[in-house]
Amino acid sequence: MKWQDYQLDENITKTDETLTLWKTERGIVEASEDTLTCPIRLGDKLEGYVFHGCCKLLLDTIVETDEGATGKSIVREVGTPFLMLGNTEKISEHFSIASQEDLERMVYSNRQEFLVKAEDLLNRFLSMEKVDCCDYFRKNSGLIFAFQNRNDRLDILAADDSRLIYKAKDIVFVQNGNKIVLTSSHEVVCSDNGKSVIIKK
Repeated sequence: MKWQDYQLDENITKTDETLTLWKTERGIVEASEDTLTCPIRLGDKLEGYVFHGCCKLLLDTIVETDEGATGKSIVREVGTPFLMLGNTEKISEHFSIASQEDLERMVYSNRQEFLVKAEDLLNRFLSMEKVDCCDYFRKNSGLIFAFQNRNDRLDILAADDSRLIYKAKDIVFVQNGNKIVLTSSHEVVCSDNGKSVIIKK
């Protein structure tokens, strides 16, 4: 099946508690209690969710080099809809049906308004030029997140047990085991087992 075969389910639920969607030594993604959720399906299979609530992203993109540490910690309060593909079995039991009051708390007057926002986000993700770069993670039980940024574009976080990719407007961070590549607006840093090369732009 192709990326374009992903479809939204019209059942809107909410989280019953704060859920950890992803966590490693490098970072964490959490969805707070009462976050609205809408399932994403591939055929009959549940593949992910669109979330909207008071959520957070913490990510350490600091790299230790011979010249000292470079990079930064990313701390984001995510208050706009974002999507996640993967990890559905571990979290689906922590959802319940969302009420009209739950929708209104997130400034939706009805279910359809949330579904329109979720559909727009999913379509934007599926139409990305480099969406196939996430194929490895999709096929290897990894996780893929798409967060909306202030420039009305999508920041992508993809991860599995040993690999991590974070791509935003002003940073690309790639980790594969002990190998790290960090690209920012002013430099490119390559690190492998403590040995590093820094290229200034």
